[in-house]
Amino acid sequence: MATKGPSLFTDIGKKSKDLLNKDYGSDLKFTISSKSDSGLALHSTVAKKGSLSSGDLGARYKHKNAALDVKVDTASNVSTTFTVTDILPSTKTIASLKFPDYKSGKLEVQCLNEHATFTTAIRFNQAPSVDFSATIGTPSIAFGAEARYLTASGNFAKYNAGVSLAKPDSTASVILADKGDSLRVSYLHHLRKLNGGAVVGEVSRRFSSNENTLTVGCLYVVDRHTVVKTKLNNHGNLGALLRHKLTRKSSLTISGAFDTKALEKNPKFGLALSLKP
Repeated sequence: MATKGPSLFTDIGKKSKDLLNKDYGSDLKFTISSKSDSGLALHSTVAKKGSLSSGDLGARYKHKNAALDVKVDTASNVSTTFTVTDILPSTKTIASLKFPDYKSGKLEVQCLNEHATFTTAIRFNQAPSVDFSATIGTPSIAFGAEARYLTASGNFAKYNAGVSLAKPDSTASVILADKGDSLRVSYLHHLRKLNGGAVVGEVSRRFSSNENTLTVGCLYVVDRHTVVKTKLNNHGNLGALLRHKLTRKSSLTISGAFDTKALEKNPKFGLALSLKP
């Protein structure tokens, strides 16, 4: 479902957030995935963090404008998601259900056009709630807000607001979250002259605790097979990640996390191997 208008509220600041957080980890993970020409994709993951082990097996089938996702994990949880686009023009409908906790279902409808986007989601759990968000603007500048309303108590569990600015080589965002208790400002700049990497900076402040966090990160494309990511914040938390493409359908990712202000503690390492036969 393509649109020339503003992005969803959940996409405000997403590129910066992904560069600073996505794929970092201190656990051991092994993933195998495959995809057929008929639209069926399979993946299996086994992870180990400390003394705990977990795993899951998932399948995704896509046909025309519909997709069905099913995932079963080692805790005997079954998650299903059904997505249909363009039931009505420029809309996407997403229905999800989890067993045995069948009361955790969710129904979401997204509507995108050239000037605004809207989403509404109903959560069917022990405390039913309604999520809604909206953005207005263009692909270059957008203003948005989101909220969650608890139908039983009549209170708002959350309300956030944000603004994003986008240019061909950079993006910036400001998000006021946690009912106005936190503020996050981020800026990402693409380094087209350095193999297509990027640098990002994020400043966050929590007003209730008077805590400030400054995080900087970068992504460097060593060559068409190798990517390096690093991040560091003012609390001394350092993260590093290297991803190397082994073959056309397989890659190796090595990541590490360190507390530079507590060197007496053992650093944590993570290793993830993704194979796509």
